[in-house]
Amino acid sequence: MSEPPTPVDLFDVERLHPTEVQAPPLSPEDEAARDHVWDSKVEANPNFFDGPVAACAGLRWLGPRTLSLSWARVTYRHHALRRVPGATALASWFVNVIQPTDDGRVLTARMSPTTATPGRWQLPGGSVEPSQDGEALGEAELAGQAARELVEEMGISVPPPALRLWTVTRGRHGSIGLTYLAPALPEWALHEGLAAAAEVEHAQGREPELDAIALVRTPADLDGLAGPRADYLEPVVRRYMRVPLRYES
Repeated sequence: MSEPPTPVDLFDVERLHPTEVQAPPLSPEDEAARDHVWDSKVEANPNFFDGPVAACAGLRWLGPRTLSLSWARVTYRHHALRRVPGATALASWFVNVIQPTDDGRVLTARMSPTTATPGRWQLPGGSVEPSQDGEALGEAELAGQAARELVEEMGISVPPPALRLWTVTRGRHGSIGLTYLAPALPEWALHEGLAAAAEVEHAQGREPELDAIALVRTPADLDGLAGPRADYLEPVVRRYMRVPLRYES
């Protein structure tokens, strides 16, 4: 049986220019339908939080390896528009981090049962948050958000300048991911970091976002992970390991 082609695009990007735009207006019908879908999701999982989030409104190349990204301020319920027939939803926008070990493996992490994607394996990361007080959302701030996700989810503290924008992915629903590369760490530091992050969350009465990690040496190791995987995970791991995608008929 043939393997379907990956739906994920990977872009070589060295410079990123984010520009804020206004979110498109919604009709009263689409707004009501969106809220109905969101309320149903919250009823099924009360941990859902309708906080502010940045959504991607478009991409445009400015030159070789230089990408312009337009974004708009929305809240998480905006993405419920994907389930409203005929409605137009902006793409989700997130940051994540390739965290290698010093022996060449790559960290993958499993989302906990209380999250929006329970049991899913992915890279540490999260949705991009809009800038505050009208400030511009620039490259340094985005790297800072990736560093914050790494410390909150994995207990790993990396100065934002030490994170390098490694690739940009475009996947399901046009979602845009900024993937950063972190300095390599020993395996014990990753396990200790995860335990420390979980302890912080439990002390504040919250469940950790991640409940397990796995270190993969080859893309084939991903097949041994029980549960769903983020659509970008295999293409990103393959690219990092320099293993080409192969499809057999």
